[in-house]
Amino acid sequence: MNGGEAGRRGLLIPALFALVVLAVLLALGTWQLERKAWKETLIATLTERLAAAAMALPPRAQWPVLDAATAEFRRVAFTAQFLYDQEALVYTSGSSWRADVSGPGYWVFTPARLTDGRLVMVNRGFVPEGRQDPASRRAGQVGGAVEIGGVLRWPEPRGLFTPGDDPGRNLWFVRDHLAIAAAKGVGPVAPFFVDQEAPPAPAGLPQVGPIRPNLPNNHLQYALTWYGLAVVLLGAFSFWIASRHRQ
Repeated sequence: MNGGEAGRRGLLIPALFALVVLAVLLALGTWQLERKAWKETLIATLTERLAAAAMALPPRAQWPVLDAATAEFRRVAFTAQFLYDQEALVYTSGSSWRADVSGPGYWVFTPARLTDGRLVMVNRGFVPEGRQDPASRRAGQVGGAVEIGGVLRWPEPRGLFTPGDDPGRNLWFVRDHLAIAAAKGVGPVAPFFVDQEAPPAPAGLPQVGPIRPNLPNNHLQYALTWYGLAVVLLGAFSFWIASRHRQ
């Protein structure tokens, strides 16, 4: 084997490694551009739906075909009676949907019975740490039927590192109203829950407020970073090849 052949073989493994890394960097940059387009569509959808006037709750016949893609974040208004003895607490460290909420604290999920007997889970709002006991906020429990305004939401997925729920302590870590209703034996509930926006509780707790999503959209910056690293890699590898050639 002459020196030229040995040199070319010595470049093979570094070249393959550089090619793989380059492909990964380009793929990451392209993925971020796709995420940018998805985020912009999401922000536009949220803006449109939250700006629309409140509508009546979807009828029971539509529940099986409702999904988050077509109905989530639509504003609704309805009359219902809260079942306060069945409330559940969902831990939160803060919210990107409510500028007025800072954790740690809890979302108060409570079943609400509609005038026709249907049950809808309602996130009645936020209570800070130390106010978990309903006895400490009895003034916020209005009896009888009340007018409720809010936003349709769907259960959130459980993250890889989300702690397990503790129904024995009435403590949950994801806003999954279906799991809450099943654990409490509430009965069949709507596939959605309602983030209550109005009216406020007479004593201020639970704390309700408007849903104003604040979704960061830094994906173009991330894409440029990945593409920039790809350019740096090409430049560094070209410089290394040139140095080997001179040697």
